[in-house]
Amino acid sequence: MSDTAQRDALKRLAAEQAVTLVQSGMVVGLGVGSTAIFAIRRIAELLASGELHDIVGIPCALRVEEEARRLGIPLTTLEERAQVDVTIDGADEVDPQLNLIKGGGAALLREKIVAQSSLREVIVVDEAKLSPVLGTQWAIPVEVVRFGWGAQARWITSLGAEVTLRRQPDGEPLTTDQGNYILDCNFGPIADLTSVATQLSLRTGIVDHGLFLGLATDLIVAGADGIRHIQRPA
Repeated sequence: MSDTAQRDALKRLAAEQAVTLVQSGMVVGLGVGSTAIFAIRRIAELLASGELHDIVGIPCALRVEEEARRLGIPLTTLEERAQVDVTIDGADEVDPQLNLIKGGGAALLREKIVAQSSLREVIVVDEAKLSPVLGTQWAIPVEVVRFGWGAQARWITSLGAEVTLRRQPDGEPLTTDQGNYILDCNFGPIADLTSVATQLSLRTGIVDHGLFLGLATDLIVAGADGIRHIQRPA
């Protein structure tokens, strides 16, 4: 088995472990990414077999919505169901306190809205995503409105980051489901996450950022030694 195939097998096992936390009657947040899709497919299988019933999902991206509909998962919205019982999502980088960098899939805004509405935010990753300090492996994605995006890039640069406008393969700027741009902001290892998150949140023109602090309740890690389930202390 190739390294990629082994990694995918571990991701699938971890995602299926996360799905064991889903019970009939729940509202489930449907996350984005290569690991989260395994969870969505498993939920669909359990609904089809009758092992789960009365599940409704809230997708964190338009492409997730399309896949969930294709798989037959009933969907709802946060207007109809204000509280999400459990969300299963991925992450780009995770620190020992279960703080996250997310947004590699350009869905950080919807992912954060769903996460903050969730009683339980379950993050599923492979062990390569674990990091002693956020920013060691991954730049912070920052979603900005198109108007004046260059001004936001210059301001974030003044904070000490290397800033790159995320582009599509054809060279055009990538746009989010909301029609915004993504700036990938490399701060390096971040000593004070709260300070950086606060500064980014207060800047007009920045819609949101990929620092998810204090939102994850559970971390399920797939590694060479198997599956680990870590819970954030209450």
